Amino acid sequence: MRGAQVAGREVEHLDAIPGMGAAFARAMVPSRTSRVTLPRRISTVHDVTQNRARLADYARVCGFTLRDAVPPTWLHVLTFPLHIHLLGDPQSSVKLVGAVHTSNSMTLHRPVTADERLELSVHLEGPRPHRRGALVDLIGQVRVDGEPVWDGVTTYLASGASVEGEPEEVERAPFEPRSPQARWRLPADLGRQYRRVSQDPNPIHTSRVAAKAFGFARPIIHGMWTHARALAALENRLPAAFTTHVDFVKPILLPSSVGFVASETPGGVLADVVTKDGAKPLLRMRVEEAA
Repeated sequence: MRGAQVAGREVEHLDAIPGMGAAFARAMVPSRTSRVTLPRRISTVHDVTQNRARLADYARVCGFTLRDAVPPTWLHVLTFPLHIHLLGDPQSSVKLVGAVHTSNSMTLHRPVTADERLELSVHLEGPRPHRRGALVDLIGQVRVDGEPVWDGVTTYLASGASVEGEPEEVERAPFEPRSPQARWRLPADLGRQYRRVSQDPNPIHTSRVAAKAFGFARPIIHGMWTHARALAALENRLPAAFTTHVDFVKPILLPSSVGFVASETPGGVLADVVTKDGAKPLLRMRVEEAA
């Protein structure tokens, strides 16, 4: 059901979190145009109850300690079906085929407990020019009783898309190779494990045939698993409210071994998931206390 407008966008009220099967299939159909078109509505779901059994499984797969307060990446997982719902819309020329998940940011405004009922919303913004195409942001928000408790920005690169303007320059902290402080062994079935808890049906994470079709020698682990695992490694050092940003530098093939390094900074923590020898970054993350 569609109703009033917010900030010039029509609000679509869904009765429940949408299933991802049909929408994902539509989102996988390649776009036939280089021009970027996006649905300009906000999709929302109210009164969402969190599944504690699924949450416990998610925490185990991602390395979190099971607590009353949920990981912020779990809230991303809950909004993800709305991402697929919008990308699978006929008005969206940005499809998962040819799109690359380049970065992710989220702010946890306060701890969110597993028994709280949630209101989820997602809309798309952009496009923005990039030297290899166009960037599109999926903006998610979680509210409890009208109070914003979590915000997230998921950025995709639509390769080959055409957008007017000059790409903005993004400064990143220089990477310095060093010996990992921890090493993680990622088993061949990790993509299936994360698919079970995230319900992300993308076959490049579970099928060798699908992965090869998209240019990967083997299935790759979901970027949001890597993001979650990096946060889990820091969970005893995280403030109650914080902002985290990750850049996905290079896909991680399954199975594999990777390293993890982290260091304190005046503004928070810098952390990298790296190759097992520490020579190259795979994911770069910063965490800062929320203002």
